[in-house]
Amino acid sequence: MARGSRRGVHLLATRSTGKLAELRPIFAAAGIEVIDLEQAGIAESADEDALESEETFEGNALAKAVHFHGLSGMPTFADDSGIEVVALGGAPGVRSKRWSGRADLRGQALDDANNALLLERLNGRVDRRARYVCAAAFRGPGSEVVERGEVSGTITFEPRGQNGFGYDPYFESAELGRTFGEVSREEKEHVSHRARAFAKLLRRMQYLD
Repeated sequence: MARGSRRGVHLLATRSTGKLAELRPIFAAAGIEVIDLEQAGIAESADEDALESEETFEGNALAKAVHFHGLSGMPTFADDSGIEVVALGGAPGVRSKRWSGRADLRGQALDDANNALLLERLNGRVDRRARYVCAAAFRGPGSEVVERGEVSGTITFEPRGQNGFGYDPYFESAELGRTFGEVSREEKEHVSHRARAFAKLLRRMQYLD
């Protein structure tokens, strides 16, 4: 297997194409070579659903990193992320990906179902404040590290933009004044919960100056 320019190859343990698109440039900028689960030859299994059973983003992220490190033997990065809405008491939170309960759906169809439920629950609510949260985790030989990133905003009444994934078209960033669906990947990276969490993680591990 090829070696990274500065370090050995690491596993980026996610099957989300959206996350991979956002994270690969971050690791490339840090000089870290990563491969995803498909490239590592790790087939998807039903056991993976149980990895998101913890009550915190940090617990879920670390569970994924530990699991896939055990399967691959590689130093492994993983994350867990979601959206917390003030008027809904912090829901959907760690259940963001599966909030609609539609286990039969994947990809955009699942995103649509989750967003439909979000709008339904917020119908008639004045307070639409929300925040995206991400916990980024690393598991290597004798090492476990977890860091957290957040970004604040509001939930819009209608989707805006075609970019991003998940709840992005409905999440208007307070810092950008636009939804994550309206901005480019590069613009989103400057403020996103995921970029912030991984930047903190890599800096703590001294992978960033």
